[in-house]
Amino acid sequence: MISTGRVRYGVLAMLFVATLINYADRATLSLAAPVLSADLGIDKLALGVVFSAFGWAYVAVQVPGGWLLDRFGAPRVYLAAIVLWSAFTAMQGAVVWASGSTAITLLFALRFLVGLAEGPSFPGNARIVAAWFPARERGTASAIFNSAQYFATVLFAPIMGWIIHGFGWPWVFVFMGAVGMGVAVIWARVVCDPADHPRLTDAERALIAEGAPPADPATLAPVPMGRALRVLLTDRTLVGLYLAQFFITTLTYFFLTWFPVYLVEERHLSIVDAGLFSVVPAVCGFVGGVLGGVWSDWLLRRGASATVARKVPMASGMLIALSILGCNYVTSDAMVLLCMSAAFFGKGVGALGWAVMADVAPRRAGGLSGGIFNMFGNSAAIITPIVIGYVLKVTGSFDLVLALVAGCALASVVCVVAVMGRITRIELTD
Repeated sequence: MISTGRVRYGVLAMLFVATLINYADRATLSLAAPVLSADLGIDKLALGVVFSAFGWAYVAVQVPGGWLLDRFGAPRVYLAAIVLWSAFTAMQGAVVWASGSTAITLLFALRFLVGLAEGPSFPGNARIVAAWFPARERGTASAIFNSAQYFATVLFAPIMGWIIHGFGWPWVFVFMGAVGMGVAVIWARVVCDPADHPRLTDAERALIAEGAPPADPATLAPVPMGRALRVLLTDRTLVGLYLAQFFITTLTYFFLTWFPVYLVEERHLSIVDAGLFSVVPAVCGFVGGVLGGVWSDWLLRRGASATVARKVPMASGMLIALSILGCNYVTSDAMVLLCMSAAFFGKGVGALGWAVMADVAPRRAGGLSGGIFNMFGNSAAIITPIVIGYVLKVTGSFDLVLALVAGCALASVVCVVAVMGRITRIELTD
């Protein structure tokens, strides 16, 4: 068999690394939160509001960020995003010199800026995957970059816990900011559009062209935003996908924000132990994420329609994620670990939303459609931390919190099965 080349895998590896840093930067505050909140005098509800700052900005920038991707190209916009979010992450360490309302305001502002900078990242991932991979490989490629959110915890949670314990919480922000800047340097040397890559062979270029939209937005006639939005906000499959992604992302933001607090305050683990404890569910989420994409692409190769190949793993995975509710009925740390691990394995299997977007996004509005999808999904980044903070302030317990998270997993299944229609490419006509 003649090799077609493997340049696209190098690009995918870079997407994985960038997403790894993206999610590690989101998690810095949650790991530092138990110590940081005590040092700065921040209560639970205020901490929930600070957690939500990222989400407010991230959601707000999705549509303009998608337009930027379409207008200037994903590689360049993504590079600028990495540089900016890394700088704003490092700056959070300076909040150590503030306290009370001043500390809350500064943390909120800096988390807000991180959210603004990270906004184009996932629509950029989807656009780059659509540009670099044929349809039959997109499920696996999307699952691999999406699974980086779990591997971020596997790799960085123990390191961040050690930094916080040994050097103090401000240094975890400085460390992650420096790592991000290093990734930006590598990105600039590795990632570009297929048409501009000097090592791309004709054989690999032909393979990529199988069902892939053109990489260069300039090759397509622009569509007025109003016309595109009317289609993107009314198509049944897209609406169902948006809603499902919101409920799936609720589980993500429980893990990224309140999970370490749950381990420290409800399960009485130390900061270091909480970082280590987080690794096993994250590994399970990573494995589930990769398996979900592989399973989906295997179904496609076996002759299943895109609708079946994407919906079956999504619904099955989120049913497994209901196991998070079991944490309310067990007492040992080992059983909590088992329930959480099963939940995040299932969530990983079911997190195929970006693969579906790569399948259905209009060629003439790939960035915009990805931005809208990510805007709906990451509304959970606003709502989840605040609702959990309020529930904890009123009840003082995580029991209702875990029940709400499980309810969101079930709601995502309903959206995938009953709301989403056929999965097929949407075209925007003149």
